[in-house]
Amino acid sequence: MKAIVLQPGTKNLRLAEWPEPQIQSDHDIKAKVLRVGICGTDREEAAGGRADAPEGEKELVIGHEMLSQVVEVGKGVKKVKKGDFVVFTVRRGCGLCEACKAVRSDMCMSGQYTERGIKGRHGFHAEYVVDEEQYAIKVPASIADIAVLAEPMSVVEKAIDEAGIIQTARLPYLVDREHWLKGKTAIVAGLGPIGLLGALILRLRGATVLGLDRKPDSPRVKLLQAMGGVYIDDKNINFDEFLEKYPKINMILDAAGVAQLDFDLLDCLGINGIFVLTGVPGDQHLLSLNGAKLMRKLVLKNQVMVGSVNESIAHFEKGIADLEAASAKWPGVVQKIITHKFPYTDFETAFTQHTADEIKVIIEWSQK
Repeated sequence: MKAIVLQPGTKNLRLAEWPEPQIQSDHDIKAKVLRVGICGTDREEAAGGRADAPEGEKELVIGHEMLSQVVEVGKGVKKVKKGDFVVFTVRRGCGLCEACKAVRSDMCMSGQYTERGIKGRHGFHAEYVVDEEQYAIKVPASIADIAVLAEPMSVVEKAIDEAGIIQTARLPYLVDREHWLKGKTAIVAGLGPIGLLGALILRLRGATVLGLDRKPDSPRVKLLQAMGGVYIDDKNINFDEFLEKYPKINMILDAAGVAQLDFDLLDCLGINGIFVLTGVPGDQHLLSLNGAKLMRKLVLKNQVMVGSVNESIAHFEKGIADLEAASAKWPGVVQKIITHKFPYTDFETAFTQHTADEIKVIIEWSQK
């Protein structure tokens, strides 16, 4: 079969002949890959950045955002059958720490986890994949056209869920973990795929969403507005005027990974507010911060700042449910997050070319 493979630590990304995986146990699922999304992590890998091949191997099949269709199942598989659409999770636990033993590899304490297409385990840029049933989530056929977004959706589902857990645990007047933001105001910093999916979830939860970005005429802004969000140009923001107009910001979701912007936005966070970080900054210029002012604000206003990475299978399941709900609430909107599609034979263009209207790029392995 064909697969897109990388020699980690280099820019040597190629379309290769690769052994086709086969079912090895009664609980295995073999699936035909339909499409795979490309994100910043993939491009970082392809540029020679962080990536690890499986132990004893020199190349890594990349790709971790996927949709597939089942072609064969082991005798013990219960929750999917041939013909079903499925996505597979990315991270596999270490099996050693308390978090992984509790089936929460997203909170792995040892750092010895593996991740498909990223760290120590082959990914999904291939014609076929095999994985265990425990890592599979069935996808309704009605959203097969957008289900490749399930992995980035799950990442932001976890971030928003973490905020709900923390806020409802510490604030006695909040009792609904899922809808604690209903009628309240949240900022989403950055309107890439993670930011737009985060805005989508928050709007489904009933929040007023202020989306920050720097391209007022971009398709991203139109999508935010189509789901009822409010666009703010963060390049020209006047924080005094902003605070006068929006004095009670209950949550900030970082989806940009720009350190200076995040610390500037702390001035906007309201009393008892929470700031959730999902972006991973690259090497940026050193910042000059008023640390004492920052600490005073966090303490005196009972604020929380927390990082969130990866996701559990429950977040995948919730993400798929929310993709379905969003498709019903805003017909055609979610589909527009996927702006570019390339056949796997043209993977080099998908990885290297960027256009002004790009949001999410996917590689198609099959037209089903």
